[in-house]
Amino acid sequence: MDTTIAPPATGEISFTVDGFVATIVLNRPQKLNAVTPEMAADLVAAVRRCNEDDRIRCVVLTGAGPKSFSCGSDIRDLDRYDTAWNFRNREDYCDAIRALRKPSIAAVNGYAFGGGLETAMSCDIRVASENAQFAAPEIKLGWIGGGGVAAFLSHSIGASNAALMIMTGDPVDAAKALAWGLVSEVVPADRLLARAQEIAAVIASRAPIAAETAKLNLKAAHTMPIEKAIGYERDLQTICFATEDAMEGRAAFKDKRPPVFRRK
Repeated sequence: MDTTIAPPATGEISFTVDGFVATIVLNRPQKLNAVTPEMAADLVAAVRRCNEDDRIRCVVLTGAGPKSFSCGSDIRDLDRYDTAWNFRNREDYCDAIRALRKPSIAAVNGYAFGGGLETAMSCDIRVASENAQFAAPEIKLGWIGGGGVAAFLSHSIGASNAALMIMTGDPVDAAKALAWGLVSEVVPADRLLARAQEIAAVIASRAPIAAETAKLNLKAAHTMPIEKAIGYERDLQTICFATEDAMEGRAAFKDKRPPVFRRK
């Protein structure tokens, strides 16, 4: 296992690589993994490494400790921004996660509130522990989320449920999150990280270029009109079809053996 820590400003983001899977941990459990500007910069650095390292094929994101995935931005730090415009243009951790080119899985332990909810939803797949809770509580403090919460929730749980969460700010538990489609699975807390890493290992075993283009394709499905999305999908399929990994997949099928993908 490569236990290299991504270039840290704080030491409150840990970064490890095992096989083809990177695991990023928000490591500030005493503050419920609330994110500071320095931690956001560390996340940007970790994402940059994931994008640049071809050995990394999937990323798992979780929070340290049993209580919280993340409660979003540390409220005490928000007054460090001298103007609302500088707050608007800050280095944002949700933007960092959305910039990942590799498939990503959020292992949501405990609270995913505010920016923590948006961070989890910036990942491609969400797996939750039985004690997980999800909330967009910003309205209780006089503002709304700015990391994509309305777009993410309305796409995943529908307009009415999204309005209920955003307009009340009240949390929903893991069972309701699963029923609404906010998460893919709910597992016991002591199985959460292992289950997320199991899924990541399966994704990492697939052709890397195909996995990354699948991620692009899913994003396009949410943002493009359907005919354009289908055309874009066909273009992505053509790109994948021309790779050496796709040729290897076809050869392995004919030879009745497992394929060996090399990202080519």
